[in-house]
Amino acid sequence: MCKKIFIAATGQNCGKTTTSLSLLHLARQKYPRVGFIKPFGPKRTIYNGQAVDVDAALMAHVYGMDDRLELMSPVVLDAHTTREVLEGRERSEKYLDQIVQATEELEKQCDFLIIEGAGHTGVGSVMGMNNAQLAKLLSAPVLLVSGGGVGNVIDALHLNLALFREAGADVRMILPNKLIKSKRDATLHYLELAFAGMPLRVVGGFNYSPILANPTMIYLSEFLKLELKADATQASRIVHHVQLGAASTQRIVDLLKASTLIIVPSSRDEVLVMLATLYHLPEYQRKLAGLIINGVAPLSPVVQQVIDDAGIPYMRTEAITAEIYTLIRDDVAKIRADDEEKIALIQRLAEKEVDFTLIDSLF
Repeated sequence: MCKKIFIAATGQNCGKTTTSLSLLHLARQKYPRVGFIKPFGPKRTIYNGQAVDVDAALMAHVYGMDDRLELMSPVVLDAHTTREVLEGRERSEKYLDQIVQATEELEKQCDFLIIEGAGHTGVGSVMGMNNAQLAKLLSAPVLLVSGGGVGNVIDALHLNLALFREAGADVRMILPNKLIKSKRDATLHYLELAFAGMPLRVVGGFNYSPILANPTMIYLSEFLKLELKADATQASRIVHHVQLGAASTQRIVDLLKASTLIIVPSSRDEVLVMLATLYHLPEYQRKLAGLIINGVAPLSPVVQQVIDDAGIPYMRTEAITAEIYTLIRDDVAKIRADDEEKIALIQRLAEKEVDFTLIDSLF
């Protein structure tokens, strides 16, 4: 009989995908046949010539599940799907049937199956298939991922748990994620007190990690829709700091930290030349992840030549500095199939920090 775990969350960016990657990695050490399904995917990508959800593509790539890809992403939403359902031009039952059929087929092929929801518990309600409804429909007990705080996390958990109760779904575990290491024990203690009267367990997830949380250069390129001038190694570089190139040249250099992305106006010739020159030195290659050169002023041929000769990664845009900085600051990076450093770290941390024996026993 196939063991199923429905991975849900109190909101976006809590760590559902990280949790799925971890559990699949650990489950493969115990179960001979392990599978994954994203019942409906709100984020479409093309993988192996097929339109699938980005998380299904990620799991297929990392764990060699390409042969099951169609089953792993049975419903992929587009911009018109919800309108068609609301207007009666499509039936939500059609999508639910596709999800049930794909899940049943994977249950035949697998001993352990991760079912990953989308967003917070209510996502999908417009089509009658939110996370709580799907968990009930698929008879899958729920692992609910949350953030790593106390007050606001407890509030969010209660809000989401109400939908699961309404649907009659079985929530067996809360997994607080992105915990502050120095506050981990205290946070878990208070969360355990908050849910002591409920038939579920609180089990600690990952501590907060800048490597997992911060974006790569290629991710920012795609997120900002800008062409990235960089080789493959530079493109996969993780950006740990974002700095504005608005101060004096020396001050900008003095403020550099490890793996910094600098947003520099195209009119600041002296800054661009200085940074490109420093990039020749190994010490500053470690500090400089790359540049975003912004503004309507064109680069002079000499400055462009200096940048090209240095090989420093860069993106070019006419957007204003505040707009770019705000977009980057407010975004939380999703893990991509080519984020090899992040994926390897998740797997290493899972073996140290995730109690798979306990989780397995609860489900």
